[in-house]
Amino acid sequence: MKITIVSVGKLKEKYLKQGIDEYMKRLSAYAKVEIVEVADEKAPENMSDAEMIAIKRKEGERILSHIGQDTYVITLEIGGKMLSSEQLADKMDELATYGKSKLAFVIGGSLGMSEEVQKRSDFALSFSKLTFPHQLMRLILLEQVYRGFRIVRGEPYHK
Repeated sequence: MKITIVSVGKLKEKYLKQGIDEYMKRLSAYAKVEIVEVADEKAPENMSDAEMIAIKRKEGERILSHIGQDTYVITLEIGGKMLSSEQLADKMDELATYGKSKLAFVIGGSLGMSEEVQKRSDFALSFSKLTFPHQLMRLILLEQVYRGFRIVRGEPYHK
């Protein structure tokens, strides 16, 4: 399986980079995983709805340029469906079983995702009703994907 994580913004925090590097290393035994960072748009402090839509649209175009037609897209959205770790593992296993070998997870910017990205999404996933910084979500997502592979293969992992 080839997994691409498309995320808006650059990762700056050293501690997050270390965690991400660790899970990328662990995941290399299970899948080819790539992280694609797309530039975020500078947002004025007080913006109109039209400005917000324009910013999300620009970020959305960048996101979509990294997603192939044959890729199954899972967007991370507060309003998405919440799954347990086991359910996410089953979802990834089901996709692989039915020939969806290219999977993309999309983490939007601070304003959320454009309507175009949401329309391209095959599944909207929520990790929580809480809002997390998108940089931290990369680490959380990688840990859950790794956990999912361990669950599917019946390998031990702490609970």
